[in-house]
Amino acid sequence: MGTDAVRVIEIKKSVYENNDREADKLRGELKEKGIFLLNLMSSPGAGKTTTLSRTIEALRDKFHIGVMEADIDSDVDARRISDLGAWAIQLHTGGMCHLDAGMTRQGLDELTEKEVDLAILENVGNLVCPAEFDTGAVKNAMILSVPEGDDKPLKYPLMFSICDVVLINKTDVMPYFDFDLDKCREYVAMRNPNAKVIPICAKTGEGMDEWFSWLENEAKAWNAR
Repeated sequence: MGTDAVRVIEIKKSVYENNDREADKLRGELKEKGIFLLNLMSSPGAGKTTTLSRTIEALRDKFHIGVMEADIDSDVDARRISDLGAWAIQLHTGGMCHLDAGMTRQGLDELTEKEVDLAILENVGNLVCPAEFDTGAVKNAMILSVPEGDDKPLKYPLMFSICDVVLINKTDVMPYFDFDLDKCREYVAMRNPNAKVIPICAKTGEGMDEWFSWLENEAKAWNAR
């Protein structure tokens, strides 16, 4: 059989294109329902859940907040979020290291019954796979912790290129690590000149007001359009 008889299918490209269509469709539905969806990403241990907890405490009187906790197999984070008074559901990925638009839609179907207007997806802890799949979120945010190093934007270019805001967390330990904040800002700008960089310490609260204001303004602007 000649090579002309063999049909080559670009599976990866097809998967991404189908997901992108679903993501765009989902964003349209979110707009109609008045729901702002934030996709929050980071490495494991960067402080996603602590940052999210602080965010809920600051904004729960201004929005009806719902959280989707993505994990391979656990409900620890969802229970912690529920204790703060936000609606929370756990999304088990079944071993997959990311969420796509279809998985996100399943979670949102549960949250929309609670009249949520600010939905936050805490994505799987990973700097590679979550960046490759559009979840349908209105905005993407990621947390880079000081102990990870200031060169992460150089090592994981796609993640930083898709983010609207980069939170540099654990600034309280900066004196103990070889972390150059100015260089990190420069590296982020190389990947994405439009990304906003906000240094924070979720533990002490330093810099968190700027993050709260950014999220509040973006959510209100989206829901007001």
